[in-house]
Amino acid sequence: MGRLRGQERILKVEAALTACPACGKTNRVPAQAAGRPRCGNCKAELPWIVSAGDADFAAVAEQSPVPVLVDFWAAWCGPCRMVSPVLDKLARERPGRIKLVKVDVDKSPRLSRRFDVQAIPTLMVMVDGRVAARQAGAAPAEVLRSWLDGALAGTRQ
Repeated sequence: MGRLRGQERILKVEAALTACPACGKTNRVPAQAAGRPRCGNCKAELPWIVSAGDADFAAVAEQSPVPVLVDFWAAWCGPCRMVSPVLDKLARERPGRIKLVKVDVDKSPRLSRRFDVQAIPTLMVMVDGRVAARQAGAAPAEVLRSWLDGALAGTRQ
């Protein structure tokens, strides 16, 4: 994902296209940024939903200016496919308050080992680069909403 230039490692950090919930305009939202993404047209805060892996997780998730909801998942996992739309909805309901970072465990084995992911989906809330809450397994939308809101309660920005 990255390449070496001299002694520096240059990371290729992808941007996602996101429709503004306020005006509908499509915006390019970077995976990594110092601030919170805003619509270039109406300036409304945008949902921040990105992917990360072994090479860019530190930059994308651990250095995020907002709390991060990390979703450890795999394409072959049925419960992961059931939870994913719920997590997307939760991120869209909280633009500017959270960043959803999706980590494919098959493509990111070092992260899976580092965070001791034993079951998928495994969800974590990270604040200032540290794990503030963790949950393994699929849960109904209302349970996930309550869990996320509880984890964010002490992190109001």
